[in-house]
Amino acid sequence: MVALLLVCFLMVLAFEATNGFHDASNAVATVIYTHSLKPVPAVVWSGVMNFVGVMAGGIAVAYALVEILPPDVLTPPDGTPAVPMLVSIFAAALFWNILTWAFGIPNSSSHCIVGSLIGVAASDALLKSRSLVHGVDWKQIGTVLEGLAISPVLGCVLAGGLYLLLRVIVRSGALFAAPEADRPPVWWLRGLLILTCSSVSFSHGTNDGQKTIGLIMLTIIGLLPATYALNPQASAQVAQLGAYANAAIPLIQKYGDDVKAHALRSAAELRDAGPLLREQATQLDGQRPGHGAEDRTGARGSDTRSGPERGRERNVRARLRGDIYDIVSQLKHIGELDHADPADKRRAALLRRQMSPPVQYAPTWVRVLSALCLGLGTMIGYKRVVRTLGEGLGKARMTPAQGLSAELVGSVLIGTAGFTGLPVSTTHIVTSGIAGTMLAGGKGLQGGMLTRILLTWVLTLPATMLLSGMLFYLLAKPALA
Repeated sequence: MVALLLVCFLMVLAFEATNGFHDASNAVATVIYTHSLKPVPAVVWSGVMNFVGVMAGGIAVAYALVEILPPDVLTPPDGTPAVPMLVSIFAAALFWNILTWAFGIPNSSSHCIVGSLIGVAASDALLKSRSLVHGVDWKQIGTVLEGLAISPVLGCVLAGGLYLLLRVIVRSGALFAAPEADRPPVWWLRGLLILTCSSVSFSHGTNDGQKTIGLIMLTIIGLLPATYALNPQASAQVAQLGAYANAAIPLIQKYGDDVKAHALRSAAELRDAGPLLREQATQLDGQRPGHGAEDRTGARGSDTRSGPERGRERNVRARLRGDIYDIVSQLKHIGELDHADPADKRRAALLRRQMSPPVQYAPTWVRVLSALCLGLGTMIGYKRVVRTLGEGLGKARMTPAQGLSAELVGSVLIGTAGFTGLPVSTTHIVTSGIAGTMLAGGKGLQGGMLTRILLTWVLTLPATMLLSGMLFYLLAKPALA
C-alpha cells in the first residue's frame, strides 16, 4: 500500500508539471512571443510569481475541488479506497493533459481535474448502490462548472473591449505592430508586458496553483496519517470537536440525507471522545514549530515511541479525520437545502467552519512543492502552447496590445476567483482573451485551430469523467476487472 501511495505522489507531481505545460505557459506566452524576455528568464520569473501567488492565495480553491469527492474516499484509515481514487484521478487527467499538449492545443488542467473528480464520485455512488442524486455533490459541481463556463466568455468580451479602448486612446504604433524576429519592443512596452506576465503568473498561483494542493494532501495523508491527518495549527478546534459534534447531531437528524445514519455514528463517537480529543490536541501542540513534546518523543524531533504506539496514533487520527468529514459533509448538505430553516442553515454553516480547520490545511512545503512543479512543467513544455497562442489562433500574428489586453483581464479574473475560492481556468481565460482581441482587431480567427480548441474544451469533461470513473470502478472492485 505504501508503494502504491508513493506512485500516487509521483503522479500528482507529474500532473502539476503538465499543468505547467498548459496553464502556466499562458502566463509567459506574450513576453516570450514578443521577445520581451528570453524563455529561461521568463519561465524563472513566472515560477517566482507563481510561488508568491500560491503562498498568498490560501487553500480555498484546493478544497473547493476536493469537496466534490464523497467523504469516505477522503479519509480511509488503511489507504483504501484512497489509492484507486488517486490513481484514477491522476491517470485520467495526466492522459488528457499530455494528449492535448502533444497536439499544441491549449487545454484546461482545471477541467481535467474536475472531470476526473466527478467520474470518481459518480463511480463511487454506483459501487455503493447509492442514487447519483445523493451520491454526487451536484451543487458543488455546478458551482465549479459555473466558474469554468462563465470566465472564458468574460475573458473574451473584456479583453476585446480593452483592446478597442487602447486603439482609441493610445497612438503608439509599437503597441499594435507584430513583433519582429529576435528584436524586443521599446523599453516601456517591454516593461508593461513583463508586468502583465507577472500579474497573470501571480494570479495563476492564487488559483490554478492551489488545485492539486488538496490532492497532494490526500496522498501524503495516506502515506503518513499520524503526521498529516490533522492540522497541527488547529489543536484548539480539535479539543472542541466533541461539542461541535454534539451540536450537529440534531441538525443531521432533522435534515440528513441517505447516509445520515453513518454521520450520526461519527458524531456520537466524537461527542463521547472527550479525553481522546484532549490528548490529540496536546499531541498536535507538540508538532507545532516552537513546541516540544518531550513527554511523547523524548528530545525534540526524535520519536521514541514504539511501532504499535505509532500505529495506534495513525489509526486514531485517520478515524477522527473520517468522522469530521462525515459530519462536515452533512452540514454542507443542510446548507444547500431550500426547505431548511434559515436559522438551522446558519447554524450548520457555523459548525462547518468550526470543524473544517483540523482537516483542511496545507503545510508550507506542500505549497512550495506545487509551485516548483508548476515552474518545471512550464520550462519543459511552454513552446507548443506559446506558438499556438501567438500564431495559430488568429489570422494575423498576436501584437503586444492584444497580449497585454488578454493578460491584464486574465490576471484580474483569475486573481479575483482565487481569493474567493472559485476555481477557474487560466488556459480558458487567456486563450479566450486573445481570441477576443483578434476579433476586435478585425483580423479574425483561424477556423481550424478554433474548432480544435473548442472541441477539446467540450470533450475534456466527459472524456476525463469516463476515464476516471471506469478506472475507479475497476480498481475499487477488482472482482469486476
